[in-house]
Amino acid sequence: MRILKPFLIVFSLTVLSPGYSQKIYTEKDIEIIPQPSQLLIQPGIFEFSKNTKFFAVTDFQKELSKTLADKFEKSAGWRPEVSATLPQSNFIQFKVDQSLAKEAYKLEVQPTSITITAKGNAGFIYGLESLRQLLPSAIESNFVITTVNWRIPNLVITDQPRFQWRGLMLDLSRHFFDKNYVLATIDRLAMLKMNVLHLHLVDDQGWRMEIKKYPKLTQVGAWRVDQENVAWNARLTTNPDQKGTYGGFLTQEELKEIVKYAASKNIEIIPEIEMPAHVSSAIASYPELACFDQQIGVPSGGLWPITDIYCAGKETTFEFLKNVIDEVIAVFPSKYIHIGGDEATKTNWEKCPHCQKRMKDNGLKNTHELQSYFVKRIEKYINSKGKKIIGWDEILEGGLAPEATVMSWRGTKGGTDAAAQGHDVIMTPESPCYFNFYQGPQNEEPLAFDAYNPLSEVYKFDPVVPTMTPEQAKHVLGGQANLWAEHLASPKASEYMIFPRLAALAEVLWSPKEKCNWNDFTTRLPYLLERYDYLGINYAKSAYLVTASSRANMAQKQINVTLKNEFPNPDIRYVLGDKNIDHNAIKYTTPIEFSSTTILKASLFQNDKPIGKTFTDTILFHKAVGSKVVYLTPFNENYKGDGPFGMVNTIRGSKNFHDGQWQAWLVNDMEIVLDFQKQQSIHEVIIGTLESQGAGINFPTQVKVLVSKDGIQYNEVGKVLRAYAPNVNSELKDFKINFEKRDARFVKVIASNLKKSPKGESSWLFVDEILVN
Repeated sequence: MRILKPFLIVFSLTVLSPGYSQKIYTEKDIEIIPQPSQLLIQPGIFEFSKNTKFFAVTDFQKELSKTLADKFEKSAGWRPEVSATLPQSNFIQFKVDQSLAKEAYKLEVQPTSITITAKGNAGFIYGLESLRQLLPSAIESNFVITTVNWRIPNLVITDQPRFQWRGLMLDLSRHFFDKNYVLATIDRLAMLKMNVLHLHLVDDQGWRMEIKKYPKLTQVGAWRVDQENVAWNARLTTNPDQKGTYGGFLTQEELKEIVKYAASKNIEIIPEIEMPAHVSSAIASYPELACFDQQIGVPSGGLWPITDIYCAGKETTFEFLKNVIDEVIAVFPSKYIHIGGDEATKTNWEKCPHCQKRMKDNGLKNTHELQSYFVKRIEKYINSKGKKIIGWDEILEGGLAPEATVMSWRGTKGGTDAAAQGHDVIMTPESPCYFNFYQGPQNEEPLAFDAYNPLSEVYKFDPVVPTMTPEQAKHVLGGQANLWAEHLASPKASEYMIFPRLAALAEVLWSPKEKCNWNDFTTRLPYLLERYDYLGINYAKSAYLVTASSRANMAQKQINVTLKNEFPNPDIRYVLGDKNIDHNAIKYTTPIEFSSTTILKASLFQNDKPIGKTFTDTILFHKAVGSKVVYLTPFNENYKGDGPFGMVNTIRGSKNFHDGQWQAWLVNDMEIVLDFQKQQSIHEVIIGTLESQGAGINFPTQVKVLVSKDGIQYNEVGKVLRAYAPNVNSELKDFKINFEKRDARFVKVIASNLKKSPKGESSWLFVDEILVN
C-alpha cells in the first residue's frame, strides 16, 4: 500500500539534488484523477521554463492559456507568454479535430512541444486540466517555490468521459452560500472534469433567487428566524409575525455571472425551483399560493411532514409559477429546469375545494394523479420554452410527464423504472451519492445526517444497474452527488463533506469501467490531496482513520477488538497503555483480546511512521461487568443494545445511535437494578448517555443511584440534576455519582426522561453502560 500523508505538503518527482539524472517514467508515475482512458508513456521529458509559450489562436484558447500561465507566475515566478504566432519549439498548442467527441481530447507531450487536440472548448479544458495534474503539485502554490523542476514525461493521453452527466448539487436553501463560494466550487469541479452544477435554489427554509415580479420571495422568503444554536430538527415553529434575519439570496446579475463563468469551464448550471412541496418560503411570502391562504413563517429548521404546499386547484398558482419560470429561463440557458417534485404531503389537497374541483373537472382519481397533472402542466409550459424538466423520482407517481428526466434518489429503482419506460435518468441514490452523510466514524466527524457514505463506497458506484438491458442503459445520462446543507453553515464545512469524495465520484463517472480500480485510486489520491493543501481546500481526512469494533464474551469476561481502515491492505499498528505510538508499535493482524482495563492506541502507518489521527480508546473493566441486569422498566424493542449484558459489557456506544450498543426508552424513565451476586465495596456509579436533539434524543434530567445489600431495602446514595439546554451537536456524556465507600450487592439506577421536547415531541433516553467502581 502506498499512502502519502495528506496534510503535509511534499514535492513528488520535482526536487533536484546533486547527481540528479533524468527520471525514467512509468504509468505508475501518472497520478491524474480521473484516470484517463488511454495512456502511453514515451521516452524523454518536456520542461517548462520562462521561455515556454502558449500558441493560441482563438479568444477562448487565449483565456484558457492564461489560467495556467497565471499559476506559473505565482508558483514559479515567471509567466509563459501567450502568443498568436507559432514558435519553433518549447510551446503548448491547441488543435481542432472535428472527428472527436464533444468532451474528448488528446494530449501529446513531446520534448519540444505539447499539443492538445479536441473538437472544441470542452476538450481543450479537460486536456489542460490533465496537463495541470501532470505538473508538480507546487503549481497550485500562491507563493514562489524555487526548488521545483517543472518537468513532465513525454506521453500520449487519449481520453473521453464514460457518462455525459457528471454532477454535484449544492443546497443553497438550508444554509445560504454566496457567489464566491459557488465560483470556487466551479473551479474545483472543472479540475475533476465534472460538468454539471445543480443549484438547489428553493426549499422550505429559504428562497435564494431574486424574482423581480415577486420581490417578497427574497424580502421575506430568503430570511428566517435565527435558531442556529438549536439542533436542526429540534427548532421551533416560526411565528409569521417574527422578522427573519438569517439567510440571503443571489441576485439575477450574480447568477448570470455564475452561469457565464461556469460555461467557460464547460459546466452547465441546472437551477432547481421546487414544486409543489418544499415551498414554505414562497407561501410565507405569498400565502395565497397555498390551499387555505394560511399565514406561516419561513421554517428555521427541519419540517416534517411537508403539508404547506402549492395549491394545485388555483389558476393563480400556475400563473405565479409560469412567471417565475420565465425569469429563471432568462437567467439560466441550461437545457433543463429541475422542478423538484419530491416529498409532497397532500393532506391539504384532499380537503381543499379548489383541488377537489380540479380533480373532478379533469377526471383525476386521487391526489397522486393531481400531482401528475401539476407536473405535466408545468412540463408542457417549460417544453414550450425549449427546455426539458428534471424531477426527483416521486414524479413517477401518478404517471410520468412525457419528456421528463428522472433524478433517482430513493435508491436506483426509480431510475430503472423510468429507463424501462424510455425516459432519461440521472442516478443519484442516497447510498452512496448523498454527501451530507457521514464519511467516517461519528465520534471523529462534524455533525452530519445520520447515515454513512465513506470514500470507498462512493468509488463502488456505477449509475448503470446490472439488471438493465443495453437499451435501458442508454437512457442513463450519468450520476450526481447531492450535498444537502442542513448541518453545513460555512464554506469550510461544505468543502469537508465534498472532498475527497467528489474525486472518487468523478473517476467512476469519467473513466472506463475497466479502468476503475480502488487499489490504484488510493495510490493516486494523496497527490491530489497535496494540491488541495496548496489550494486551501478543507478536505476530509476520514479515510485515514482507524476504526474499531468490539465483541463481548461475558462468560469469559473478555473483549475482542477488531481494527479496520478503508484502504486496501492497510498497515495498522497499535500500542497498549500510555506508550507513544511510533515505529515500535505492534503490527495489527488479528483481533486483540482484553480482560482488564487497558488504553488502546492505533494508527495507520506508512514508511514506519503514523499518519492520520491516532485512534484512542480506554477499555474499562469495572465491578459490574457481567453482572445480572433486571429491567424494572423495559427498553424499547428498537434499541436493545447488546442484549441482557448490554449495560455491563464494557463496550461503549458511539454518536451513531444505530451502532448496536445503545438501549433506549421512549418517554419512559429508565429504572435498572444490577445484581453483583455478592457484596462488593463500591464508591462510584457512572451512567453513559447520548444527546442528539435533532433525533429526539435528550440527556436525562436526573440520575439517581440507590444501593442495597438484600435487594429489598434501598438507600439513596446520590443524584445528579441536569436541566434541558439546547444542543446543536451530538454529544456523549457520563453522569457520575460519587459517594462514601460502602458494601452493596444491588445497585438501582433511575434516569429520568425529558418526556417531551420544547417542540412538543416525545423524547428518547439513550444509555450504553452503567459502570460501577
